[in-house]
This record gives sequence, C-alpha cells and structure tokens, in this order.
Amino acid sequence: MYLPPYFASRDARLAARVMREHPFASLITTDDEGLPFVTHLPLHLQPQASPDGEDAAGFTLLGHVARPNPQWRHLQARPRAVVSFLGPHAYMSPQVYPDLARVPTWNYVAVHCTVQATLLPHNDAAGKERLLKCLIGDHEPAYAAQWRALDEELAGKLLQGIVAFELTVTSWQCKLKLNQHRKESHAALHSACAQGMPNERALAGWMETLGMTDRINQGGN
Repeated sequence: MYLPPYFASRDARLAARVMREHPFASLITTDDEGLPFVTHLPLHLQPQASPDGEDAAGFTLLGHVARPNPQWRHLQARPRAVVSFLGPHAYMSPQVYPDLARVPTWNYVAVHCTVQATLLPHNDAAGKERLLKCLIGDHEPAYAAQWRALDEELAGKLLQGIVAFELTVTSWQCKLKLNQHRKESHAALHSACAQGMPNERALAGWMETLGMTDRINQGGN
C-alpha cells in the first residue's frame, strides 16, 4: 500500500494490536484469470515468540473458508497472497487546522501482510479442531462447550465442509494515518475524535498511544 514514512510503523506490537482488535480481514488471492479474488473472513493471530519491535518473530494467521469457495484452490496453486486488516477509520474535517487552505481527508489504521499459505489436509480433523478452538476462543469462548457437545457425525460433516489453512506472514506494513505530520492540527483533531462516534474515539486512542497528545497536554500549540 502507499505508505509515506510519517504514517509507517515498524512496531510489531502495534501491528499485532490492529490484527487482534480487528480480526475480520480481507484475504486476497489471484484467480485463474489473473484477477484479484477477495474473501472477508476472521483470522486468528498466533502468539509471537518475541513481541518487540522489528526483531519480532514472524506472524502466523489461522483461518478457513467453506469448501465450495474457490479461493482455497487459488492458495493451493499459488500459495502467495495478501491479507488486509482495516482498523478504525473516520472522515477528518479541515476545520481542525488553524488556517483555511486545507482539504478534507480520511484517517485510518491498517495492516497489510504478504503471506505464504499452507493448507491443512482434508482429513486432518484434529488440525481443524485446533484451528477452530483458536477462533472460538477469540470470539465466543462459551461456545466451545456447545461445539464439543455436537453429535460426532454432524461435527465430522461440518469439519469436512471447510478448508483450513495457516498463513505465514513473510512481510507486513502497518499504516497509522493520524495526521502525524501536521502538528498544528493535533489538539483540535484529538478533541473532535474524542467526542465523536466509536471509530473516531478509537482514533483518538491511537493518537494517545503514539504520544501525539503529549504536546497538547503540556499546553503546546
């Protein structure tokens, strides 16, 4: 993605935060005609061995698609793909600037990953169970008991109906577009976001995470 230096983060902890807090991702492959093919799906981020900075261990993402979805065949034929995570985003009014020679924009938080896919064997019920356990743990831990209580034959059919995979992240980009390069806008932008809708309030939180409010709190202009 287009990534100006002032919006780029190489902090693996921040990238992981985006992927964990906004796990409903877009998996992008190339179909047999050479066109992009996109599936929107939840992905589980495996814990990292080392969560610090640029030297962090590589990310691994777990997920699955329905067997009728042709995308798993794309991954089988062309295992290299892209995964996009979109975090909070919101319109930014030029009213946050002290002068009028400005235009509107859109602020957002996003992570893009280049991945190498490994498909689990169709008959690997145990592997699929482990993967589903991770996703259930992310979104509804209480459902685990209901899943375990399913009739064994029904559970087997449901597992046969999905294709599970591991996505090894070979490179990633984290974009935090929060108007970092326009310090004169930070106070008004943070105030507007903090009083706005949930996405805007989330962006205000990211401004605080990046220390963009330090000057504001210290009375800076």
